[in-house]
Amino acid sequence: MIVESLFIAIFVVSLGGLGIMLARKAPVLSTLPKNGTTGIEKYGFFNKTEGKVKEFFRFLNDGIVLHRLLSWMKCKAIKMETWIDSMLSGMRKKAKEKKLNNKK
Repeated sequence: MIVESLFIAIFVVSLGGLGIMLARKAPVLSTLPKNGTTGIEKYGFFNKTEGKVKEFFRFLNDGIVLHRLLSWMKCKAIKMETWIDSMLSGMRKKAKEKKLNNKK
C-alpha cells in the first residue's frame, strides 16, 4: 500500500513537471514556422548531405544488401554441403574397403 502510494505520488509529480515545462515552452513553440521549414535548407551542403542520406537508406530499403548477404550465405552453405558430402563418401568408401578386407 505504501509502495503503491509512493509510485502514484512520483507519477503525479512527474506529470506536473511535464505540464510546467509545456506551459513555459508553449510561447516559443507557437513562434516556430507552421510548414516545418527551419531555414537551414538554403545551404547547399545540407541539401547534398540530405540527398546522399536518402539515397543510402533507399539502397538499404530496396533489399539489395539483404539479397547479397543471403546469396553469399547460400553459396557458403552449398560449398560446405559439398565438402561434407565428399568427406562422407570417403568415409563410406574406407568402411566398405575395411569390411571387404575383414571378410577375406
